[in-house]
Amino acid sequence: MIPYGRQDITQEDVEHVISVLKSDFLTQGPVLESFEKEISRYTGAKYAAAVNSATSALHIACMALGLQKGGRLWTSPITFVASANCGLYCGADVDFVDIDPLTYNMSVIALEEKLIHAESKGCLPDIVVPVHLSGQSCDMKSIFDLSRKYGFSVIEDASHAIGAKYKDEPVGSCKYSDITVFSFHPVKIITTGEGGVAVTNNQEIFNKMTLLRSHGITRDVEKMKQFHGNWYYEQIDLGFNYRMTDMQAALGLSQLCRLDAYVRHRNKLSNRYDSLMSDINVMLPYQSDQVYSSRHLYIIRLQKNKRAEVFERLRELGVGVNVHYIPVHMQPYYRQFGFAAGMFPEAESYYKEAISIPIFGAMSFHQQNKVIEKIKLVLGG
Repeated sequence: MIPYGRQDITQEDVEHVISVLKSDFLTQGPVLESFEKEISRYTGAKYAAAVNSATSALHIACMALGLQKGGRLWTSPITFVASANCGLYCGADVDFVDIDPLTYNMSVIALEEKLIHAESKGCLPDIVVPVHLSGQSCDMKSIFDLSRKYGFSVIEDASHAIGAKYKDEPVGSCKYSDITVFSFHPVKIITTGEGGVAVTNNQEIFNKMTLLRSHGITRDVEKMKQFHGNWYYEQIDLGFNYRMTDMQAALGLSQLCRLDAYVRHRNKLSNRYDSLMSDINVMLPYQSDQVYSSRHLYIIRLQKNKRAEVFERLRELGVGVNVHYIPVHMQPYYRQFGFAAGMFPEAESYYKEAISIPIFGAMSFHQQNKVIEKIKLVLGG
């Protein structure tokens, strides 16, 4: 089976992790701090708070921006459920903005229309979470301009997009957002096993996130109500155990050295797919000229009513296809909030046709040729 995505672990990665296992620090120590500094350097953001998952990063990002019960968060329906769940964790109301039919990212036109309507009803969002599907950045400048006009904060869910660029700047620079979140799950561009990071240019937001990721506990004397000695700490907020370990950070640091090479290779693979599948009756992914995608996913669209048959046939032939994603508003848990079929037609149309075919950092052209051969066998061409 050729998987749709997988990690690439080298001997150097193993040695980095072993060096931590032989050190004095296994949890939060100097390697974690080094990893955070390297993420900041790479993205151009001033601060980075590494945590145990991108879901945790989204949660503390929302909390650091003050989202709470009665607040509102909007995101894309075509994403993993975490992009929406982070709002529910804070007790806020969650809603969705339909996708652009070309990029499959949040539609700026749909967002503006929804904002105009929300303003007239007095129910504007507190936070909007654009999702960079497949590693292709949303139109962040336009979303940022709308945030200034309508007064909402922006969290970029860049779980797919480390190594990507928007308008020739790294995704994660936070030029057009308050916070950007990356994922280091094994199928992502680089991995820490599980893990994530939230980057920002705002020191107050960063301080809040680092406090929340570790139980709400501080050892900073200036933030304490009292001080009993050098052993003393105080819980000053209700936080969580969302910490990343030094073992994970060591793997991340090692992988980070190969990030650009992975992204270049993924783009080569994507370009080969574009060329070698141009004669097949499928819709190939569109790429905006404003972005350099990290190409986390390669999503094709099939004719309606053929997806299930094609999915099963390709799996039988050893091609590990997948579907990204089931629209969040169609999930049973979200239907209880009044969401139903027909509310976000572009997202629902996309879902009926989309299928992700294999692409990963260590994928060979030979493996790719096999994938294309099987797709042509099933679909013709």
